[in-house]
Amino acid sequence: MGLVTTKDMFEKAYKGNYAVGAFNVNNMEIVQGIMEAAQEQAAPVILQVSSGARKYANPIYLKKLVEAAVECNEQKGIDLPIALHLDHGADFEICKSCIDGGFTSVMIDGSKYDFEENIAVTKKVVEYAHAKGVVVEAELGKLAGVEDDVNVSDGDAMYTNPDQAVEFVERTGCDSLAIAIGTSHGAYKFKGEPKLRFDILEKITNMMPNYPLVLHGASSVPQEFVNMCNEYGGNIPGARGVPEEMLREASKLGVCKINIDSDIRLAMTAYIRECFVKTPEVFDPRTYLGSARDAVKFMVSRKITNALGCNNKI
Repeated sequence: MGLVTTKDMFEKAYKGNYAVGAFNVNNMEIVQGIMEAAQEQAAPVILQVSSGARKYANPIYLKKLVEAAVECNEQKGIDLPIALHLDHGADFEICKSCIDGGFTSVMIDGSKYDFEENIAVTKKVVEYAHAKGVVVEAELGKLAGVEDDVNVSDGDAMYTNPDQAVEFVERTGCDSLAIAIGTSHGAYKFKGEPKLRFDILEKITNMMPNYPLVLHGASSVPQEFVNMCNEYGGNIPGARGVPEEMLREASKLGVCKINIDSDIRLAMTAYIRECFVKTPEVFDPRTYLGSARDAVKFMVSRKITNALGCNNKI
């Protein structure tokens, strides 16, 4: 099986009350760790590329890494659905470039615009993408936090309006919709007790049955890795994420795609820091990056089983 769109993935996820993990990729070790976890867990997977990843690694390198993952599966006889997705496409031109470059799914993030302009830019991307057999994710509402080029203050964050969501989907024809119910980008998501607006999620789901919704900013920021980073020389106190049980609940209420990035970064950094402190004589990148790859595999496996519920769904 080559690269696929998310259409069939989301139909099965909605009916099965689980979500598919969308994991941000930046280098070879991340791709390998995600794929090893997905293979062992027999789980569909979305590999997504952000603007920061495009700048860091070059889109061509990232596309070839994903193609290598597909080829490795084929050689092993593993029939694993993989979608290649653009995360937070800033404008039509970026989305067009990825569509023309072989991505099977793109996100146009028009949340920075007003309602009508968001509709206009999203509809333009949808029309181009659908003509090429590519699916489109859009966003309505604003998540707080920082991720690559996305930077929204707490004061500018805005929950998704359910009535607007219905109108938005009808007028744009987008295939999935990222909504804002209290998650946020980055590793510092909550100052007090974690809380998501499940009332908004349920209302949108009831108003748009069988329609796939998306959660961004959904890393759980496991405290063992925060503590491990700090123990071995890091400085990230107070980092908190979305509890995995909340994500699992959301996956039963119409959320078919959950984005995870910070958790992978934390796990990799924790393992690399430990390697540097415990074995200071090591200078072979294969040693500490191999450890980082193991961390990615462990983290993704955990997310698949505990937060997403998409294990053994192939």
